[in-house]
Amino acid sequence: MQALEQEIKELIVSSLSLEEVAPADIDSEAPLFVEGLGLDSIDALELGLALQKRFGVSMSGDKEVVRARFASVATLAAFVTAHRAEQASA
Repeated sequence: MQALEQEIKELIVSSLSLEEVAPADIDSEAPLFVEGLGLDSIDALELGLALQKRFGVSMSGDKEVVRARFASVATLAAFVTAHRAEQASA
C-alpha cells in the first residue's frame, strides 16, 4: 500500500501543480481539505479526474461517501485498492 500511497502523493502534486509541496511532505493520514494540504472543491474535481484517468476509478456516489474517500491519501489508497479487487474478481 505504501507504493500506491506514494503514487497518489505524486499524482496530487503533479495534477494540482503544487510547486511548493513535495510528495514526501504529504502525510498519508493528514486531511487533504481545509486542514492538512488545504485543498478546495476545484482541487477535488481536478484530483478526481486525475484519479479516474490513472486508476480507472469512478468518484460518483453519495456526497458523504465521496467526501470520506477524499479524506486523506490513505483513504484514497484504500479506495483504489478496493476498486482493483472488484475489477479482479469481476
